[in-house]
Amino acid sequence: MLLKTFGWSFAITVLGLALAGVLWGWQGLAIVGILSILEISLSFDNAVINAGILRKMNAFWQKIFLTLGILIAVFGMRMVFPVVIVAVTAKLGPIEAVNLAISDKAQYEELVTSAHPAIASFGGIFLLMIFLDFIFEDRDYKWLSWIEKPMAKIGKLDTLSIIIALVALLVSAMTVATSVAHGGGDKSATVLLSGVAGLITYLVVSGISGFFEAKLEDEVEDEGEEAGEVAAAPATKGNGSAVGLAGKAAFFMFLYLEVIDASFSFDGVISAFAITNDIFMMALGLGIGAMYIRSLTVFLVRKGTLDDYVYLEHGAHYAIGALAVILLVTIKYEVNEVITGLIGVVLIALSFTSSVIRNRREGKSGGTSGEKSEVASGV
Repeated sequence: MLLKTFGWSFAITVLGLALAGVLWGWQGLAIVGILSILEISLSFDNAVINAGILRKMNAFWQKIFLTLGILIAVFGMRMVFPVVIVAVTAKLGPIEAVNLAISDKAQYEELVTSAHPAIASFGGIFLLMIFLDFIFEDRDYKWLSWIEKPMAKIGKLDTLSIIIALVALLVSAMTVATSVAHGGGDKSATVLLSGVAGLITYLVVSGISGFFEAKLEDEVEDEGEEAGEVAAAPATKGNGSAVGLAGKAAFFMFLYLEVIDASFSFDGVISAFAITNDIFMMALGLGIGAMYIRSLTVFLVRKGTLDDYVYLEHGAHYAIGALAVILLVTIKYEVNEVITGLIGVVLIALSFTSSVIRNRREGKSGGTSGEKSEVASGV
């Protein structure tokens, strides 16, 4: 199971590190290895979120996520995205931007860094919406019930998450964006525009995917009723859902996954410049890390880990909320990537521990029953 799931990641790691050693020597090999670890530590919570969505999709779209999705993640976000940012901000052509990345790495890094306020605003608001929609939903399992119970009650106001996100964006534009460290000057207008774009992107992609998902589930329920079967079958371990999303629903869910991955990769790409400004070294190191995140996502789905450890998704979403706040703060202030990575790892570790305690308390060895629980972990 482990080799089957992580086999490609292991192979890519060996090939990638060997290539780094040949092209750049021991120093390049070390840098690529560090970048890989950086990406894994910063995106571990991304794997948990991805698994929660991926288990709703059928086998075909899960394979699409692992093939086409990894190409988009590695080459699109880790290599092409920084070049596009440079091309847009410096008003250069694609070829000129690539030449700049190769021939004048210092200026290339400066241009990418100067675009950070816009990137952080877009990604911060997008991730904040994911967290808010999660925390305002009334869920069967509650990790920190003293927070989640009152949030579920006030979350009955449909537009509350949008209002809070817009307030957060407005506060950011009026405070940290007025005098930024990246590029200098007042970036209020840029931050506002990018934040609104992030909000619109979230509402469009998640709204469309949610619409088709609900429509597909309704059709399956109707077919089940006509056949005299149970309308809503219980979720199966490793699949996460009795209904494997396909067609338009799976397509828009796939787009949603890719946008989430892009939002998570923002901080990784920016943080990588603290280690190297070589675009190829950066793409190779972050790409290896992205492979492990994909493999970990599949592992969580196939093992039914989210069904067994019911608070893991909670911990990942709290980590998303923390990352969203950090991204908005980094519009002006620098936050060490070690802090960013540790926050996510600690929150997920705490939620996993709470899940283990809950399972032992209920006499389970790792599996969950159909019985619902609202017992808080006490963390």
